[in-house]
Amino acid sequence: MIGLPGRRRYERTGFALYGAAVAAARDPFYYQELAVPDTLDGRFDLVGLHVFLLIRRLGAPDAGKAGAKLAQAVFDAMFADMDINLREMGVGDLSVGRRVRAMWEALHGRSAVYQAALGAPDPDLGAPDLDALTAALARNVWRTAPPDAAAPARLARIVVAQDQALAGRPVAGLFAGAVEFLAPAALALAAA
Repeated sequence: MIGLPGRRRYERTGFALYGAAVAAARDPFYYQELAVPDTLDGRFDLVGLHVFLLIRRLGAPDAGKAGAKLAQAVFDAMFADMDINLREMGVGDLSVGRRVRAMWEALHGRSAVYQAALGAPDPDLGAPDLDALTAALARNVWRTAPPDAAAPARLARIVVAQDQALAGRPVAGLFAGAVEFLAPAALALAAA
């Protein structure tokens, strides 16, 4: 990949990190223990949440300008995958672009709310607003009232723990295309 111009230089790494986010979002814990809807929307929201956490980590000061480029590659990988998935589901060519744009806008909106709730990446600069994060997750992930009223708060605590774990890892692993999301079941136990 050395010598590739601009975005292409980070493309393979972006797809590898995106693949890790998808794998983490597919953890059965979310669907079985937290009753996240196992639907296209539910899966999109969990994938988007994990992609947001990656992009947030890549936006930290220690990632520098290369972090921003890799974050864009992760984002691009996600929406290339969304495009392919919609086409495989039989969505017509003329409406794929519109649907992908709606997903893109949804992720941006959710990311802004999650970013505000989590606050500064440095925990010394302030604690996350768990109430705001819980409300945002309830609204976005379940869209209607969650089957278990405690589920959004549990997911919020998992997100904060995952964010802190990612912040504590050296950015070099991300640039190598490796990221380890912690098991949500273990995070849920630790946060309880």
